Parts: sequence; structure tokens; C-alpha cells
Amino acid sequence: MSTDVIIIGGGIAGLSLAARLAPFAHITLLEGESNLAHHASSRSAALFEPRYGAPAVVELSLASEAFFMAAEGILSPRGLMMLGREDEAEAFRHDADSMSLGPITVDEARAMVPIINPEVIAHAAYAPHAWDIDTDLLLQRFTREARAEGTQIVTHAQVTAITRQDGEWHVTTPQGSYSAPMLVNAAGAWVDVVAQMAGIAPLGFTPYRRSMARIPAPGGLDVSRWPMLFGAGESWYAKPDAGALIVSPADEDLMEPHDAWADDMVLAEGLARYEAVMTEPVTRVLANWAGLRTFSPDRNPVIGHDPQTPSFFWLAGQGGQGFQSCPAASQLASDLLCGTPTGLPDRLLADLSPKRFA
Repeated sequence: MSTDVIIIGGGIAGLSLAARLAPFAHITLLEGESNLAHHASSRSAALFEPRYGAPAVVELSLASEAFFMAAEGILSPRGLMMLGREDEAEAFRHDADSMSLGPITVDEARAMVPIINPEVIAHAAYAPHAWDIDTDLLLQRFTREARAEGTQIVTHAQVTAITRQDGEWHVTTPQGSYSAPMLVNAAGAWVDVVAQMAGIAPLGFTPYRRSMARIPAPGGLDVSRWPMLFGAGESWYAKPDAGALIVSPADEDLMEPHDAWADDMVLAEGLARYEAVMTEPVTRVLANWAGLRTFSPDRNPVIGHDPQTPSFFWLAGQGGQGFQSCPAASQLASDLLCGTPTGLPDRLLADLSPKRFA
């Protein structure tokens, strides 16, 4: 089957690009799993905090803010609080400054989150500029928009071979073979694997595991209005979720691309770090899971045509910030593929271009 563009990867990166690009091209999106957004996209902490992440991610996230604010029902207020012990003063100041959090007293912090231990926590900062993202609704929106413009979305389509002949990419899957003059690599943790299948030099992407545990609401309290909580130095974080609390050890363990799962010991260590600064103990874990956050060598995303083979397009390395940066990232990718002005600074384009690794 022939089309204009093949997108490999049905996570938030591939789906958002399909929605942006579909009015201008015939698109086939291939997803290896039985459902879209199976891997990292379905395991996100789902927070829009545009000042969080590498510098280029922050710029993309800030450029995405107008989209999110205009998108009905996608965002809901959450807020963000940073906590630090006395011996974490330097890391606390760095993190609070980088995310533009204002200092508050420990008593003020406890007024919002009453289980904070005042005998352990010496520093606190807060800002309201963080919102929950309804990731399901956002994924549904992009999927609906892409399909409305004729995008073919194929699941159970694990790529088994990629060849290029007579100016066309030919992609083989269990669902059939597909061809197009342009191939977009939005395969998440598998981006370098896909590149090698296509005969393209890999860029050195690295997947890291990030684990999560869902615990009951501490002390039976109503946590719905609590902000997201970060330990200084991102040693842990916690966030209200459907009447419970999700807690992450903020682990970053090197992994091969796979369907990730949480390590019990890593979770236990992270829960202990969280528990050490709270007055309520963790009595049980309701569920746990893990996802892979994939980074390029300089930890900035890679968006652009491969410098050696321009018909191969990289959309990769979101590093766990795919949802909060996807409106601007997908618009940029669509503009580059269509050859239209991006409206973004040349410096940012250079920071995101795969040419920086050439």
C-alpha cells in the first residue's frame, strides 16, 4: 500500500504529528502493539509543567502552552511543590529556581499537604503553574483529528523489515507492506533499532526506566487538591491520582528497549525516601508499573530530517516530556516536513536538529 508518509510509532509523538500533518499528506501510522500509546505514553505522570526538563524541552513546552490553554478539558489545576531537608539546601534552590517556584514556609506547605513532616523538611517552595493533563482525552483528540483527514492507523503492525528502492521506503509488517517516499521514526525507545533496520546510522538514544507505585490516600485524607510534590534533586515525586497517590523513586536505570516493569527494590527505596519526609507511613501498594524515558546523547529531543538521508525523519528523544511538549514538537515536525516556516528561533532548531550529531 502506497502513501505519502509512513509514521512508525503510535505514541503521543507519532499521533500528534499525524494530526498536524494529515491535512497536507496521506499518512499511514504503524503501531506494533494492539493499542495505541502502549508504552511510555500510557505510563506518564501526566503533568504540564512547562519549566521542567532540558532547555530545548522547556522552550517547546512553553511554546505549547497556548494550545493547552485553549484545549477544552485537557488541563486541570494541580500546582507544584518542592520540598527539601536541611542538607538539601543547594539542590532545593537549584530546582526551585529552575522551575520558577516561590519560597513558602513549612507551615504554609503543611496547610496544603498536612502530612509533611516539619521535623524533617526545612525548605519548601510552590507555584500554581502546573496542570494535570488528561492524556486519554488528548490522545483521543489527536487520533480523531488524524483519522478525520484520512490517516490510516494500523495496530499489531510490528515492523519486521525496512528497505528503500527507487525513492520509496518499503516497510514490512504482519499486517502487510507499506511504501512512501517519507519515513518518520517516532518509535520511542526503539528509534535506533528502527534506524538500523532502515540502514540509517543510529544517534545513540538511551532508554531509562522510570517506576511508579500507587498507594492509598495517606491517612484516608482527601488528596484531590494536593499539588504535585517533588523531593529536592528529584529524589522522588508524588502526585494525586484518582483518589490515591502515585509515588515515583524518580529512577533512571539504563535499559534495553522492552515492555518495562517496575523493580521491587527500586520502588521500595523510592517509597522510603518519600516516607522519610512524611508523617504518614506507606501501608501498602495498590499497583505498580514502569515506563522507558528515552534520551538523545545531549538529552534534547531530535526533530528533523536525517542529514545523510533526508527522506528519513527523526521525531524522538522526548525523555518523558512528550505530552507537555507535543503541541509545539508536532507542529515543528509538520512544518519541517511541509517545508513551511516554523516560527521558532534558529538556535532552538539547531538544538533539536539531528545535524548536531553529524
